[in-house]
Amino acid sequence: MVRDNTTPRVVLGRTPEETLRAFTSQATADPGVVGLVLSGSQVHEGMPTVHSDYDLHVIVRDETVPALAALDRFRSAHLDLVVITLAEFRVRGMPGRPDSFARYSYVHAEVLLDRLDGTIARILDEKRTLGTAEARAAVDGWLDAYVNQTYRSLKSHRDDRPAPGHLDAAESVPYALEVLFALHRRVRPYNKYLRWELERQPLGDPRWDAGRLLPVLRRILADGDPGTQRALFTDIEETARRAGHDGVLDAWEADLELLRHR
Repeated sequence: MVRDNTTPRVVLGRTPEETLRAFTSQATADPGVVGLVLSGSQVHEGMPTVHSDYDLHVIVRDETVPALAALDRFRSAHLDLVVITLAEFRVRGMPGRPDSFARYSYVHAEVLLDRLDGTIARILDEKRTLGTAEARAAVDGWLDAYVNQTYRSLKSHRDDRPAPGHLDAAESVPYALEVLFALHRRVRPYNKYLRWELERQPLGDPRWDAGRLLPVLRRILADGDPGTQRALFTDIEETARRAGHDGVLDAWEADLELLRHR
Protein backbone atom coordinates (compact mmCIF):
# COMPACT_ATOMS: atom_id res chain seq x y z
CA MET A 1 0.00 0.00 0.00
CA VAL A 2 1.22 3.54 -0.76
CA ARG A 3 1.52 5.46 2.48
CA ASP A 4 1.46 9.18 3.01
CA ASN A 5 4.32 10.82 4.84
CA THR A 6 2.01 11.93 7.62
CA THR A 7 1.01 9.17 10.02
CA PRO A 8 -2.34 9.81 11.71
CA ARG A 9 -2.83 9.29 15.41
CA VAL A 10 -5.33 7.00 17.04
CA VAL A 11 -6.86 8.91 19.91
CA LEU A 12 -7.24 6.54 22.84
CA GLY A 13 -10.29 7.14 24.99
CA ARG A 14 -10.83 6.08 28.58
CA THR A 15 -12.47 2.86 27.43
CA PRO A 16 -12.30 0.66 24.31
CA GLU A 17 -15.80 1.91 23.41
CA GLU A 18 -14.66 5.54 23.49
CA THR A 19 -11.63 4.70 21.36
CA LEU A 20 -13.78 2.86 18.82
CA ARG A 21 -16.22 5.76 18.55
CA ALA A 22 -13.43 8.28 18.10
CA PHE A 23 -11.68 6.22 15.44
CA THR A 24 -14.81 5.35 13.46
CA SER A 25 -15.67 9.05 13.40
CA GLN A 26 -12.16 9.82 12.11
CA ALA A 27 -12.31 7.06 9.49
CA THR A 28 -15.81 7.92 8.33
CA ALA A 29 -14.72 11.50 7.68
CA ASP A 30 -12.08 10.26 5.23
CA PRO A 31 -13.53 9.88 1.70
CA GLY A 32 -10.96 7.21 0.88
CA VAL A 33 -12.58 4.85 3.37
CA VAL A 34 -15.42 2.87 1.79
CA GLY A 35 -16.18 0.41 4.58
CA LEU A 36 -15.71 -0.44 8.24
CA VAL A 37 -16.19 -4.01 9.45
CA LEU A 38 -16.13 -5.11 13.08
CA SER A 39 -15.06 -8.66 13.97
CA GLY A 40 -13.55 -10.61 16.86
CA SER A 41 -14.94 -11.25 20.33
CA GLN A 42 -17.15 -8.19 20.24
CA VAL A 43 -19.42 -9.75 17.60
CA HIS A 44 -19.78 -12.99 19.57
CA GLU A 45 -22.40 -12.44 22.26
CA GLY A 46 -21.14 -13.45 25.67
CA MET A 47 -17.50 -13.77 24.61
CA PRO A 48 -15.96 -10.34 25.36
CA THR A 49 -14.01 -10.01 28.61
CA VAL A 50 -12.47 -7.04 30.40
CA HIS A 51 -9.38 -7.64 28.25
CA SER A 52 -11.21 -7.61 24.90
CA ASP A 53 -10.37 -4.95 22.34
CA TYR A 54 -12.22 -4.07 19.12
CA ASP A 55 -11.06 -5.70 15.90
CA LEU A 56 -11.80 -3.34 13.04
CA HIS A 57 -11.22 -3.71 9.31
CA VAL A 58 -10.83 -0.40 7.50
CA ILE A 59 -11.58 -0.89 3.80
CA VAL A 60 -10.13 1.71 1.44
CA ARG A 61 -10.99 2.21 -2.21
CA ASP A 62 -7.59 1.41 -3.70
CA GLU A 63 -3.87 1.56 -3.07
CA THR A 64 -3.73 5.32 -3.55
CA VAL A 65 -5.05 5.79 -0.06
CA PRO A 66 -4.92 8.45 2.59
CA ALA A 67 -2.67 8.43 5.61
CA LEU A 68 -4.89 5.88 7.35
CA ALA A 69 -2.94 3.20 5.47
CA ALA A 70 -0.08 3.82 7.89
CA LEU A 71 -2.29 2.40 10.64
CA ASP A 72 -2.46 -1.08 9.11
CA ARG A 73 -1.71 -3.58 11.90
CA PHE A 74 -2.04 -0.90 14.59
CA ARG A 75 -2.67 -2.60 17.93
CA SER A 76 -3.48 -1.32 21.39
CA ALA A 77 -5.41 -2.55 24.40
CA HIS A 78 -8.50 -0.87 22.90
CA LEU A 79 -8.24 -1.28 19.14
CA ASP A 80 -6.77 -3.71 16.60
CA LEU A 81 -6.80 -2.40 13.01
CA VAL A 82 -6.49 -3.97 9.58
CA VAL A 83 -6.39 -1.48 6.72
CA ILE A 84 -7.14 -3.24 3.44
CA THR A 85 -8.08 -2.26 -0.10
CA LEU A 86 -11.47 -3.19 -1.50
CA ALA A 87 -9.83 -5.59 -3.98
CA GLU A 88 -7.94 -7.33 -1.19
CA PHE A 89 -11.05 -7.48 0.98
CA ARG A 90 -12.95 -9.31 -1.76
CA VAL A 91 -10.54 -12.25 -1.70
CA ARG A 92 -9.11 -12.25 1.82
CA GLY A 93 -9.72 -15.52 3.61
CA MET A 94 -10.93 -17.35 0.53
CA PRO A 95 -9.75 -20.87 -0.49
CA GLY A 96 -6.26 -21.32 -1.87
CA ARG A 97 -4.92 -18.11 -0.41
CA PRO A 98 -2.20 -17.83 2.26
CA ASP A 99 -4.65 -15.83 4.38
CA SER A 100 -7.41 -18.46 4.17
CA PHE A 101 -7.06 -18.79 7.95
CA ALA A 102 -8.79 -15.40 8.25
CA ARG A 103 -12.11 -16.61 6.81
CA TYR A 104 -13.79 -17.26 10.15
CA SER A 105 -13.12 -13.70 11.32
CA TYR A 106 -15.81 -12.61 8.84
CA VAL A 107 -18.50 -15.16 9.68
CA HIS A 108 -20.19 -13.02 12.34
CA ALA A 109 -18.66 -9.68 11.37
CA GLU A 110 -20.79 -6.54 11.47
CA VAL A 111 -20.80 -3.72 8.92
CA LEU A 112 -20.35 -0.33 10.57
CA LEU A 113 -19.94 1.61 7.32
CA ASP A 114 -20.76 0.73 3.71
CA ARG A 115 -20.36 3.56 1.23
CA LEU A 116 -20.83 1.25 -1.73
CA ASP A 117 -24.59 0.63 -1.63
CA GLY A 118 -24.36 -2.75 0.05
CA THR A 119 -21.20 -4.03 -1.67
CA ILE A 120 -19.34 -4.48 1.63
CA ALA A 121 -22.25 -6.46 3.06
CA ARG A 122 -22.48 -8.65 -0.07
CA ILE A 123 -18.76 -9.45 0.05
CA LEU A 124 -19.12 -10.38 3.71
CA ASP A 125 -22.05 -12.66 2.96
CA GLU A 126 -19.95 -14.57 0.43
CA LYS A 127 -17.38 -15.24 3.16
CA ARG A 128 -19.83 -16.28 5.89
CA THR A 129 -20.69 -19.72 4.47
CA LEU A 130 -19.21 -22.18 1.99
CA GLY A 131 -20.74 -22.38 -1.48
CA THR A 132 -22.13 -25.77 -2.54
CA ALA A 133 -19.21 -26.69 -4.80
CA GLU A 134 -16.71 -25.19 -2.40
CA ALA A 135 -18.13 -27.20 0.50
CA ARG A 136 -18.05 -30.45 -1.45
CA ALA A 137 -14.43 -29.97 -2.47
CA ALA A 138 -13.52 -28.96 1.09
CA VAL A 139 -15.11 -32.07 2.58
CA ASP A 140 -13.33 -34.33 0.09
CA GLY A 141 -9.95 -32.76 0.80
CA TRP A 142 -10.24 -32.57 4.58
CA LEU A 143 -11.85 -36.02 4.83
CA ASP A 144 -8.93 -37.62 3.02
CA ALA A 145 -6.49 -35.79 5.30
CA TYR A 146 -8.45 -36.86 8.39
CA VAL A 147 -8.52 -40.52 7.34
CA ASN A 148 -4.81 -40.42 6.55
CA GLN A 149 -3.85 -38.93 9.90
CA THR A 150 -6.10 -41.28 11.87
CA TYR A 151 -4.77 -44.27 9.95
CA ARG A 152 -1.19 -43.23 10.75
CA SER A 153 -2.08 -42.90 14.43
CA LEU A 154 -3.83 -46.25 14.71
CA LYS A 155 -1.03 -48.03 12.87
CA SER A 156 1.42 -46.70 15.45
CA HIS A 157 -0.82 -47.78 18.31
CA ARG A 158 -1.18 -51.21 16.70
CA ASP A 159 2.59 -51.52 16.48
CA ASP A 160 3.04 -50.53 20.15
CA ARG A 161 4.35 -47.04 19.34
CA PRO A 162 1.97 -44.88 21.38
CA ALA A 163 4.06 -41.68 21.28
CA PRO A 164 3.88 -41.07 17.50
CA GLY A 165 0.34 -42.45 17.59
CA HIS A 166 -0.60 -39.74 20.08
CA LEU A 167 0.97 -36.99 17.97
CA ASP A 168 -0.78 -38.16 14.80
CA ALA A 169 -4.08 -38.39 16.68
CA ALA A 170 -3.69 -34.79 17.88
CA GLU A 171 -3.06 -33.65 14.30
CA SER A 172 -6.22 -35.42 13.13
CA VAL A 173 -8.48 -33.25 15.28
CA PRO A 174 -8.30 -30.07 13.15
CA TYR A 175 -9.05 -32.13 10.04
CA ALA A 176 -12.06 -33.74 11.74
CA LEU A 177 -13.44 -30.31 12.62
CA GLU A 178 -12.90 -29.01 9.08
CA VAL A 179 -14.88 -32.01 7.77
CA LEU A 180 -17.75 -31.60 10.21
CA PHE A 181 -18.23 -27.90 9.56
CA ALA A 182 -17.76 -28.18 5.79
CA LEU A 183 -20.41 -30.92 5.71
CA HIS A 184 -22.78 -28.21 6.92
CA ARG A 185 -21.36 -25.57 4.55
CA ARG A 186 -19.88 -23.77 7.50
CA VAL A 187 -16.48 -22.25 8.11
CA ARG A 188 -14.58 -24.02 10.86
CA PRO A 189 -14.41 -21.64 13.84
CA TYR A 190 -11.29 -20.69 15.67
CA ASN A 191 -10.82 -22.92 18.71
CA LYS A 192 -11.76 -20.04 20.98
CA TYR A 193 -15.26 -20.02 19.48
CA LEU A 194 -15.78 -23.76 18.94
CA ARG A 195 -18.02 -24.30 21.97
CA TRP A 196 -19.84 -21.02 21.23
CA GLU A 197 -20.65 -22.22 17.69
CA LEU A 198 -21.69 -25.72 18.73
CA GLU A 199 -23.99 -24.38 21.44
CA ARG A 200 -25.49 -21.43 19.57
CA GLN A 201 -25.64 -22.89 16.08
CA PRO A 202 -25.59 -26.70 16.51
CA LEU A 203 -24.62 -28.95 13.62
CA GLY A 204 -27.96 -30.74 13.85
CA ASP A 205 -26.88 -34.19 15.01
CA PRO A 206 -26.69 -34.98 18.76
CA ARG A 207 -23.30 -36.62 18.16
CA TRP A 208 -21.87 -33.20 17.31
CA ASP A 209 -23.36 -31.35 20.29
CA ALA A 210 -20.77 -29.57 22.42
CA GLY A 211 -21.44 -31.80 25.41
CA ARG A 212 -20.64 -34.94 23.41
CA LEU A 213 -18.11 -33.87 20.80
CA LEU A 214 -15.77 -31.77 22.94
CA PRO A 215 -15.01 -34.52 25.50
CA VAL A 216 -14.22 -36.87 22.60
CA LEU A 217 -11.79 -34.36 21.11
CA ARG A 218 -10.19 -33.72 24.49
CA ARG A 219 -9.61 -37.44 25.02
CA ILE A 220 -7.99 -37.79 21.60
CA LEU A 221 -5.79 -34.79 22.28
CA ALA A 222 -4.90 -36.10 25.73
CA ASP A 223 -3.51 -39.49 24.73
CA GLY A 224 -4.78 -40.53 21.29
CA ASP A 225 -6.93 -43.28 22.79
CA PRO A 226 -7.54 -45.75 19.91
CA GLY A 227 -11.08 -46.63 20.97
CA THR A 228 -12.08 -42.97 21.07
CA GLN A 229 -10.51 -42.38 17.67
CA ARG A 230 -12.39 -45.31 16.17
CA ALA A 231 -15.69 -44.19 17.64
CA LEU A 232 -15.23 -40.70 16.18
CA PHE A 233 -14.20 -42.07 12.80
CA THR A 234 -17.22 -44.38 12.68
CA ASP A 235 -19.54 -41.41 13.26
CA ILE A 236 -17.75 -39.21 10.73
CA GLU A 237 -17.73 -42.00 8.14
CA GLU A 238 -21.46 -42.49 8.50
CA THR A 239 -22.13 -38.75 8.21
CA ALA A 240 -19.83 -38.34 5.20
CA ARG A 241 -21.32 -41.30 3.35
CA ARG A 242 -24.81 -39.99 3.97
CA ALA A 243 -23.69 -36.74 2.32
CA GLY A 244 -22.35 -38.60 -0.73
CA HIS A 245 -18.60 -38.66 -0.07
CA ASP A 246 -18.20 -42.43 -0.55
CA GLY A 247 -15.51 -42.01 -3.19
CA VAL A 248 -12.94 -40.59 -0.79
CA LEU A 249 -13.60 -43.28 1.78
CA ASP A 250 -13.76 -46.20 -0.64
CA ALA A 251 -10.37 -45.26 -2.05
CA TRP A 252 -8.89 -46.45 1.25
CA GLU A 253 -10.32 -49.93 0.63
CA ALA A 254 -9.46 -52.52 3.33
CA ASP A 255 -7.33 -50.02 5.28
CA LEU A 256 -10.53 -48.57 6.73
CA GLU A 257 -10.99 -51.70 8.84
CA LEU A 258 -8.24 -50.47 11.15
CA LEU A 259 -10.24 -47.27 11.74
CA ARG A 260 -13.68 -48.67 12.35
CA HIS A 261 -15.17 -49.09 15.80
CA ARG A 262 -14.86 -52.62 17.16
